[in-house]
Amino acid sequence: MDKVFIKNLEIDAIIGIYDFERTQPQKVVFDLEMSWDISKAAKSENIDDALNYKTLSDHLKDFVGKSEFLLIETLAERVATIVLEEYGVSKVVLTLYKPDALDGETNVGVEIVRHAKAAKSRPGFVV
Repeated sequence: MDKVFIKNLEIDAIIGIYDFERTQPQKVVFDLEMSWDISKAAKSENIDDALNYKTLSDHLKDFVGKSEFLLIETLAERVATIVLEEYGVSKVVLTLYKPDALDGETNVGVEIVRHAKAAKSRPGFVV
């Protein structure tokens, strides 16, 4: 299976368990690798046959920007669910960083791998 990816998608969100994290948005960074057969899009050169990473990233920016989760684990699960269920992706590898969580140049985060229960092929589909 082919991969479509989005790297270093930065979004400001309310995320964290501490009082100061509940009032001030902070940057979270996403890397997504999504299993997607690109052959139909390559043949047709029609965006409707592709996994539209622009539409997907805009959707995630809107969702994450409005969210207020306590844990990055919860945010990662919700984003993976959106990718799998709303875009028809069969597998997603999602890495979520919170670059300012610790002092210094350290990134902390989670990486999850999720598979669709029944992958649908709905290219370009957006709720």
